[in-house]
Amino acid sequence: MYSNGETSIQALAEGVGASLATIRRDLQILEEQGVIERSHGGARISKGVDTEVAFEVRENQHLREKRAIAAAAYDLLTPNSAVFLDAGTTVLQLAHLLRVNPIPLTVVTNGLVVAHRLMNVPKVRVSLIGGQLRNENASMVGPAAELALDRLWLDQLFLGAGAIGDDHKIYSMDSAEASINEHMIERAASTIVLADASKFSRRSTFLVAELNSRMRVISDASLPAEEQSRLRKAGINLITVESTGTDSGHRASGS
Repeated sequence: MYSNGETSIQALAEGVGASLATIRRDLQILEEQGVIERSHGGARISKGVDTEVAFEVRENQHLREKRAIAAAAYDLLTPNSAVFLDAGTTVLQLAHLLRVNPIPLTVVTNGLVVAHRLMNVPKVRVSLIGGQLRNENASMVGPAAELALDRLWLDQLFLGAGAIGDDHKIYSMDSAEASINEHMIERAASTIVLADASKFSRRSTFLVAELNSRMRVISDASLPAEEQSRLRKAGINLITVESTGTDSGHRASGS
């Protein structure tokens, strides 16, 4: 619908089968929320608001940074613990490291690609939760997935972030994705957020959670110094890593 960041009211009405009046009313609400900017006869995504890109494309974006972040996350894994890996592309790099260098773990995931990456890996026991398949992220979401989570308690959650606003809140483009991520946070003893610098100072439509002092955030060193300072002043445990151009090399610094 926003293939080039813009759309017309007429196209929206035809696309969703709603009246022009309904579309105008909904656009007014989105404009008040800062998600879109109105234009004559249409609307465009506001600057700084995240838009969803295909999983296969996102998997290869900022790949060097994602690999360095994943390497730092790997160092935080505790053998014989139970961890949750979400369906994000940075977390997928962590799954890749586990495949190359297995350690005894119980892994629960809602990511189809993550589960496939860990298939037949020695020492790693994988549980894929059920639910409704969200094609855009190859993830399981919805009431059945949330019910499955409600029956679990995990030591660590490794969570990717679609967007992190200047308000230090994590956002998602999809309501079901936001809801399942919120459930993950509630069912884990600790949360480690994996987000390269491009994810900061962005907003999306649905709130997942607010960063807090009980979370760790791993990002790359290109995150602006002023943003690093703001995060640390807010009591957030920030780890930044230097990407080295290799699959696993990194140098980390923390608060």
